[in-house]
Amino acid sequence: MDYSHLLPPWVWIGSAAILGLIVGSFLNVVVHRLPKILFLHWDSEARNILRLDESDRTADGKNTDTTPQSCVYHLHWPPSHCPHCYKTLKARENIPLLSYLLQKGKCRGCSQPISLRYPTLELLSAAAAAAVVAVCGATTEAAVILAVTWTLLAAAAIDYQHYLLPDCLTIPLLWAGLLWSAVAPSAATAPSPEAAILGAVIGYLSLWLIYQGHRLLTGREGMGYGDFKITAALGAWLGWQALPMLVLLAASAGLVLALALALRSRPLHNAMPFGPMLAAAGWYLLVFGDPIGFWPQIY
Repeated sequence: MDYSHLLPPWVWIGSAAILGLIVGSFLNVVVHRLPKILFLHWDSEARNILRLDESDRTADGKNTDTTPQSCVYHLHWPPSHCPHCYKTLKARENIPLLSYLLQKGKCRGCSQPISLRYPTLELLSAAAAAAVVAVCGATTEAAVILAVTWTLLAAAAIDYQHYLLPDCLTIPLLWAGLLWSAVAPSAATAPSPEAAILGAVIGYLSLWLIYQGHRLLTGREGMGYGDFKITAALGAWLGWQALPMLVLLAASAGLVLALALALRSRPLHNAMPFGPMLAAAGWYLLVFGDPIGFWPQIY
């Protein structure tokens, strides 16, 4: 459904940007807490399998987990707090972007600097939301693409920081893409169900084959399994025809980033996550389409 005619375009775009700031604030919670929750869960499972006591968590026999109430740690609990002094944030300290600016990027309690990730993610979320509504209008399709946008943004930020693409983000994104192709075949961004299924399968297998070839030639792992899964998910949303351009754009972005790091005398031997490049390329193709008409149109 299209509601664009009800209000001027600038109202919809501005509202989308404000909503993006709010959602971006929540995405910061997801990016900060979800890896911790997963690591705690994996640690607990490993200790149960190995029959280790809580005191055996580290090599020196000490539990170094300083997370407040780590035994009850969820996306919604404990309340938002400073990661340095654990001071619970008040409502006025939790306003997206504005609080960061008013506090000059520092915690009111301990004066420690607040990570730039927080305002950056909120700004990216706002800009992406505004772009989606500017291109797609106030439509049902725009709402669906916004959900995809925020999922990709969270996955990219987690991969950038932790070299991890959680299954709880990539797998639902994959199934949602397949479902979208089935229930909304007439949508401009939806591939046919056949193209979506082929996109998921070919997307996964293509990167898996590259991974196996790289490991065979070098003896090292060139990427993680999360990269296969997010490529499969993007293949489901874009169709198999988009995969060459997806990989080309992602690889080009990675090359540009590597060259930028080299010019700044940063070491290139460190691993560089591929997930953010895939997410950015996939989002661009989903919202704006093929920049040079490289692959056939999806009907």
